[in-house]
Amino acid sequence: MTTPFYVSPEQLMKDRADYARKGIARGRSVVVLQYADGIAFVAENPSQALHKISEIYDRVAFAAVGRYNEFENLRIAGVRLADLRGYSYDRADVTGRGLANAYAQTLGTIFSSGGEKPYEVEIFVAEIGESVDEDQIYRLTYDGSVADEQGYAVMGGQVDSVNEYLSTNYSAGLSLEDAVLLASAALGHDSQQPRTPDPEQLEVAVLDRARSQPRKFRRIRGERVTALFGGADAAATADDETPAAADATSDPAEPTTEPTAESAGETTAEPNAEPTDGEADGAAEDSIDLTDLPPDPPEPTA
Repeated sequence: MTTPFYVSPEQLMKDRADYARKGIARGRSVVVLQYADGIAFVAENPSQALHKISEIYDRVAFAAVGRYNEFENLRIAGVRLADLRGYSYDRADVTGRGLANAYAQTLGTIFSSGGEKPYEVEIFVAEIGESVDEDQIYRLTYDGSVADEQGYAVMGGQVDSVNEYLSTNYSAGLSLEDAVLLASAALGHDSQQPRTPDPEQLEVAVLDRARSQPRKFRRIRGERVTALFGGADAAATADDETPAAADATSDPAEPTTEPTAESAGETTAEPNAEPTDGEADGAAEDSIDLTDLPPDPPEPTA
C-alpha cells in the first residue's frame, strides 16, 4: 500500500489562496464610492444581462468580481435570506452587517474545506444610512475575511493601481456626477498606460438616500450614463471658452476718428455774442454725464 503524498496545512492554504487570487485578478475592477447623497457602484461590464452589481434588499446592495456562476449563487442566497428575515421579523432587521456575516461564514467554510475548490470571488455588501456617517461598506474576500471600508474601495483586477489613483483624487462630499467620473477615471488606470473606459460599457448603480421610495437601489444606464459624461465635457468646454471671451472684452477697439476742432474747444466766439442754436446744443451736449441718463424705455411687444 502506497503512502499518500503529504502536504502541510500551511502549503495547502497557500495554494488555495493563490488559486483564488489569480482567478479574481483576471477580471475587471469594481469601484465603490461614497458621495453626498449615497453610495455609487461603478464597474466595467460589456454585458447588458449579466450584472456585477445588484440589489439585495431595501437599503442593501451587492457587488462582486470573479466567476459569475459562483457569485450569482451567493447573491441569490443573500436575497432569500434577506426576504425571509424581513418577512419573519421586520424589514428594518435586514442589515448589511448581518448579510456580510452570513457571506463570511459561507466563504470561510468553502475555503477551508478540502473537498471542493475555493470560490474565485470577492464581494461588496453596502448599506445606506440616514446620513453619510451611517453608511456601511463591507468587503469580503475568497477566504471569508471581512473588512469595513470607508469612503471608497476597490476589488478585482489591478487593485493597487486603481486604489492608488483613488487615494490621490478622492474627497468626501462629491456629487453623483463627480463620483461616477472619478470612478471611471480610476478604472482606466488599471495598467501602465492610462485609458478612457467607454461609457456604454460601464455598469453604474447607486443607493440613493434622497429617493422617496423605500427601495433605495437605482440603476443608471444608457443615456443617463452618457449624460453624466456629457455634462462634464460641456463644463470643460465652457471653461476653455471663458478666457477667450474675457480677452475679447478686456481689449476694446480704440476709436479711429480724430477729434474735431469743435470738440477740442478751438472754436472762438466774442464774449458778448449770443450763442447760436447749434452752439447751445453742443455746449449742453458736452456737459451731460452719460451715467445719469435714464434707461431706455422697453420696446413695445406685438
